[in-house]
Amino acid sequence: MAETEIIDSYHVQGIRVFEYLFVVPLNYSAPTNGETLKVFARRVVPSEEADETDPDKCKRPYMVYLQGGPGYECEPPLSKSGRTKELLDRGYQVLYLDQRGTGYSAPISFGTMKSKGSDEEKAEHLSLFRADSIVHDCEQIRLALLKDSTEKKWSLLGQSFGGFCAVTYLSFYPESLKDVLITGGIPPLVNNPDPVYDALYKRVIKRNKSYYEKFPKDIQKVRKIVGYLATHQVLLPNGGILSVERFQQLGLDFGRHQGMDTVHQLVAKTAFDLEVFGEITYSTRNRLESAQGFDSNILYGCIHEAIYCQGEASNWSAERLRSQHSQFFDWHVISTQSDLNMPIFFTGEMIYKSMFDDYAELRYLKGAVEILAKKVNWSKLYDIPTLNKTTARVSAVSYFNDIYVDLDLSVEAASQISGCRQWVTSEFLHNGLTVNPSRVLGELFRLLENDIE
Repeated sequence: MAETEIIDSYHVQGIRVFEYLFVVPLNYSAPTNGETLKVFARRVVPSEEADETDPDKCKRPYMVYLQGGPGYECEPPLSKSGRTKELLDRGYQVLYLDQRGTGYSAPISFGTMKSKGSDEEKAEHLSLFRADSIVHDCEQIRLALLKDSTEKKWSLLGQSFGGFCAVTYLSFYPESLKDVLITGGIPPLVNNPDPVYDALYKRVIKRNKSYYEKFPKDIQKVRKIVGYLATHQVLLPNGGILSVERFQQLGLDFGRHQGMDTVHQLVAKTAFDLEVFGEITYSTRNRLESAQGFDSNILYGCIHEAIYCQGEASNWSAERLRSQHSQFFDWHVISTQSDLNMPIFFTGEMIYKSMFDDYAELRYLKGAVEILAKKVNWSKLYDIPTLNKTTARVSAVSYFNDIYVDLDLSVEAASQISGCRQWVTSEFLHNGLTVNPSRVLGELFRLLENDIE
């Protein structure tokens, strides 16, 4: 059970927020070695039901929100609106968890990793921030918060990687869960990332085609930008390098609503700079740097392929599989073609070796990540026999055009979760929960509550 401390309490537009720190083991494989970390969470209840000195007077059941990532913190709830309102209106109190390594929960950064010594020690430390450790943290927190409650179970809402964590929770502690809602995050039940990236490259190619259909003039603009980057070293404000591959990584936004428009605006401004000034201006370089989160959330890049590993190494999966699609993505291949109207495609949620040269905050961890890419003895994340017989109610939404979590792999995985009710839709992209929480959560709760013969 986690040692618990309430560190703050405040009122924000219709809700009361209690901020907690929970002391948990750093390494659950060696919990008695004394190393700990502090996990931060915000407990949200309606203002009218809150007691400023005793949050436990609120007897609502818990809904724990698990954020997407890996490596991203929860945004603080600033009002009774959106996802928070939907859950409070359905009778829950909400626990917003900063997963270990994010936000206020022992965040991983260039600064915090300086003290970890050798590359081997850094790699070992980074390996402790996957879904298995996050779920163990959650269980320690559940035991602490529900120790005096007659209701010992709680419910989960997992978005994207948060859904991966929810399925790991179902595998490890099914008796602790009542309801599990998953949005864009039924994980592929694989042992390494190769099947994931094999599928997602194809989806990214399809999404690129849609982009260039929408913005056909960007074909020449992107070719001009890439040609310039291939022959000039362009430094970003924090010392990072705007390489060809890094520019292509703007395609990560293609999986979000209005993401194509965001990328188009960056392409248009960069092409304008080259046309008018013959270089990319500081203002544009600053915008390009800000559009990519690998410097501010370095855990995302460091363990992204590892979140798929069970007893097998990733071996730079996205890097290896990219060569199978070089005719779409690789400038040096495309530039040799006679067709000057051939588009250069953007990449998606892929991790490449070059990122640990191009992003200023990732360079320090290049050696450690190389070790992680070769690591074989990853622990299990999912237990299929347990998933086959879980009694928790599970509903999930998966998206036809999701370029982060492959639909076919999600459907296959959902079939292994007993009673999982899956809604497959083209109504939203990956961030449907943010775009329309009422619609998405309404459908998931409907699936939970309706009998299906």
